[in-house]
Amino acid sequence: MEILSFLGQFLDLNQWLVLAMFLTFIVMLFSGIPVAYALVGVSLVFIVLGEFVLDEHRKLINEYIEFDKTGITYKKLFANGGRFFGGIIKNPVLVALPMFIYMGLMLDQSGVAQRMMRSMQVLFGALRGGLALTVMLIGIVLAASTGVIGASVVLLGVMGLPAMMAQNYGKPIATGTIAASGTLGILIPPSIMLVIMSDQLAISLGDLFMGAMFPGLILGALYITFIILYGLIRPDSMPVPENREPISLKIVGQVALSVLPPMGLILLVLGSIFFGLATPTEASGLGAAGATLLALLNGRLNLKVFKDVGRQTLNTSGYIVGIFIAANFFAFILRRYGGDEIIENMVLGSFENPYMVVGFILFIIFLLGFLLDWIEITLIIMPLMLPVVQALGIEVNGFGVVGDPSIVWFAILVAVTLQTSFLTPPVGFALFYLKGVCPPGVTIGHIYRGVVPFVCLQLLGLAIVFYWPELTTWLPAKAYGN
Repeated sequence: MEILSFLGQFLDLNQWLVLAMFLTFIVMLFSGIPVAYALVGVSLVFIVLGEFVLDEHRKLINEYIEFDKTGITYKKLFANGGRFFGGIIKNPVLVALPMFIYMGLMLDQSGVAQRMMRSMQVLFGALRGGLALTVMLIGIVLAASTGVIGASVVLLGVMGLPAMMAQNYGKPIATGTIAASGTLGILIPPSIMLVIMSDQLAISLGDLFMGAMFPGLILGALYITFIILYGLIRPDSMPVPENREPISLKIVGQVALSVLPPMGLILLVLGSIFFGLATPTEASGLGAAGATLLALLNGRLNLKVFKDVGRQTLNTSGYIVGIFIAANFFAFILRRYGGDEIIENMVLGSFENPYMVVGFILFIIFLLGFLLDWIEITLIIMPLMLPVVQALGIEVNGFGVVGDPSIVWFAILVAVTLQTSFLTPPVGFALFYLKGVCPPGVTIGHIYRGVVPFVCLQLLGLAIVFYWPELTTWLPAKAYGN
């Protein structure tokens, strides 16, 4: 009992249980247990611990450590079953999730990106770093028409990396450019991460889509500027090809024709939302139909492609919904131990300045990105941080139209921060997607070195959005102001 007395000097038992839940979850993840199973497993263990073990010894424990009865019973747990499953499945916002996933996968099969690569490669071939600029511009276009990061990184890697290696590009800059450009789709709408954030924070998906446009384009502009400057500083890493085809109106026309289909798809989806012609959920259906039409017009649509895209959409959607249900279960048990109040008090007590509190939250999320996937962070951390941000009372200019501008601003800040999670080892998924398609001679070390400057640029973009919140609220106000 001396141990209990010692622990009681610092934290009550509920606080130790909350800390133990998070630590147990992380240990299970590193043990190779799937995320959904880890979340449910931890929750079940702490139900048993709270109801049977600790409650039986409550009187003895309270002599040393304060312990509030959690009130978790299996009867109450079963009564909340509909909350864990039905509430998610019936959510109309989440209908957009499989639609946008399907749109991205079908667009990758349509051959649109390959046409853009061929035409842009000729157009920018005469420039130093032209291939890197081509990959980055295609990445920006794909980001605005698909939110499937794995597919984008693999596609850009297959198309761009062999050409860069043939032109004697430096391996770090080549791999870093591909990995960074492929992850822009998680921020630039339509983004499946923003769909999930809209559900978790109970804010308008349209506001998030419009609010992420400027930050996403700023990040793309920072990447392009870096590539140009890098080519001037390190010309040996981005040599100009010896046999360059002169630029002509024919080449410019080919580029315009190759860009026109994806730009039309972007206009169909985002334009219909911006002009109020469709809700984001309805726009997702338009995007899915538009991507299918592009594949058909390019002669790429057949029964095999349709079945493969449908199967991948089902797998990805099922994976995300499974984590949704498990994360809700985990959060329910965590709240029964007072975890939300404990975390809120801890974060609010860290700094007096509310902006420093937001910065502290973003720093924690950035560190978690080294260890966890963006899905777990979004589903577990975001709902816990929502009351914290609301309690700060930060006033962000919503131009009289945006419903909750401070939460929209915070959501976009987190989205920019989470983009780094795709590039930061050891769990940076874009790094492993790219390594899977790299030619011999390109090591994971080259990829790690290549993404470092782009992670720094992401943090610079985060600072810009942090200091100018209007970048996230002006466009939503303009879109829905009438």
